[in-house]
Amino acid sequence: MSVLQSDPHAAAVTCCGLSASPVSPQDAARLAPLFKALGDPVRLRMASMIAARPELCVCEITPEFDLSSATISHHLKTLREAGLVDCERRGTFVYYWIRPEALGALSALLSPHQP
Repeated sequence: MSVLQSDPHAAAVTCCGLSASPVSPQDAARLAPLFKALGDPVRLRMASMIAARPELCVCEITPEFDLSSATISHHLKTLREAGLVDCERRGTFVYYWIRPEALGALSALLSPHQP
């Protein structure tokens, strides 16, 4: 189960960001895996590529990296398990898209407090 599956309709962050108040233990537990997944340069690039399009085929991701297909699959699995991306198999290819609620949760946390 990903960190965002606990209640998909609830706001992932209950405050107004880091500059408004400390992060609750529950929000920290839900958001830390997202940051951890993005903490790797390859996964950060992959997430960026996927977020830039409505969906992206793994066949378009693989040529951008000098990595084995097993390593590419591992990184994509890490992004999926963190809840940052979702995917669907279509024939022999897998298509990925970013989960907007994951980006929203990160954005809400990192947004500067507006008085």
